[in-house]
Amino acid sequence: MATIPTDHPLHHDRYLRSNGYDPDWVVTNQMGPNALWLLESLLELLEIEPGAKVLDLGCGKAMTSIFLARELGARVWATDLWIPAAENQERIVAAGVDDLVTPIHAEAHALPYAADFFDVVVSIDAYQYFGTDDLYLGYLADFLVPGARLGIVVPSMLQEPDEVPEHLVPFWEWDFCSFHSPDWWARHWTKTGKVTVDHADAIDDCWQDWLRFNDLTAPTVTGWLAEAAESVHHMLEADRGEHVGFARVTATKPHEHL
Repeated sequence: MATIPTDHPLHHDRYLRSNGYDPDWVVTNQMGPNALWLLESLLELLEIEPGAKVLDLGCGKAMTSIFLARELGARVWATDLWIPAAENQERIVAAGVDDLVTPIHAEAHALPYAADFFDVVVSIDAYQYFGTDDLYLGYLADFLVPGARLGIVVPSMLQEPDEVPEHLVPFWEWDFCSFHSPDWWARHWTKTGKVTVDHADAIDDCWQDWLRFNDLTAPTVTGWLAEAAESVHHMLEADRGEHVGFARVTATKPHEHL
C-alpha cells in the first residue's frame, strides 16, 4: 500500500503507521470516522505482542484487522455482523495477511469462540452498539484468557449531560444516547468485577480529526449517508470539541476473580 504524502489530508503527524495505507483504500473501506486513526490512538495505551490472539469485534470492512496483522504481527479474528465474511476475506487476501486474519460473520451476543481463547479484544467505533448492556462485559470476558486486555474506542459525550446541549439538538439522533463519557465507561466496567479498568479518557482534539475525515469522505457517499455526513459536519462545527468526541478505554481481566 502506498505511503500517504505529507500534503495529503489523510496524512497525520500523530498516527504515523496509518500514513502507510493507501488513501483510496482507506476512503473506499471507511464506515464512519477514520478507524485506523482511532485504532492507533488505542495502541498508545494497549500493547499487543506478535502472535497474540486478537478479537477485532465489529471490525467493519476489516481495515483494523489488516492493520493489526501487518503492523503488529497479531493473529486476528475479524468479526462483524454487517459485512459478510466472504467480502472481508477478499480484502484480507488482497492485503497479503490471510495467514494471520480470519474473517467471521457473527453477532456480538453470539460469538462462535471457545472460552479463555483471546489474549486481546479490540473494538473500534462499534462497542457502543452492544456494550452498554449491563450484562455484556460479563459475556465477553469469558472469551478472554486471565490477564488478557480489552480496549475500545467509541463516540462519546465528554461528560454525561442531564439533557442534550442546546446547540446539539438540531443534529441529535436517538441512538446518540449510547455516546457515554470515559468516566461512565470506567464505572460501567468496574461495577461488573470482571475486569480492572486501566485507563479511560477522551482522545485529544479528536473532533478535528473526525471533521477532517468526514469532509474528505462526504463527496464519496450518496443518499442518507450524504445527509448524515452533512449533519455530522454541522454538529462538529457547532460543538468544536466541547461535548462530543471519542473515548478510549482499556482494561485487564484479572488472573483471579475479583
